[in-house]
Amino acid sequence: MITNRPDLDELESPYTSEKEYRKAEELVNDEIWTKLEKTGKRISFARDIRALFNYMRDPYVSWHRKAIVVGALVYFITPIDAIPDLAPLIGYLDDLGVIVAVLKFLGSELIPYYDRKFV
Repeated sequence: MITNRPDLDELESPYTSEKEYRKAEELVNDEIWTKLEKTGKRISFARDIRALFNYMRDPYVSWHRKAIVVGALVYFITPIDAIPDLAPLIGYLDDLGVIVAVLKFLGSELIPYYDRKFV
């Protein structure tokens, strides 16, 4: 099947080494639940964040594929971004845009991660 969608492996990762990726993954592990607890009722994409987190935790997914997901989750976690999260109603639009872009690239590959949890 021929598609115009680039393969996730072809995307440029914000991390050039597994060591950089692991450091960012640690940040996500430490901060994601605090951020979701604060924002979960205000955002409609909390379930997608959880699925991406589960994908990141899957030991069978290579680190360079996870690096794209980790980059998006770090963007979601950090308060400094294109539109500050404190802005009423629109503060999470940029976060949503980043998450949606990653969801589109993962496509159906992400479906099993909505229900599974990886330790």
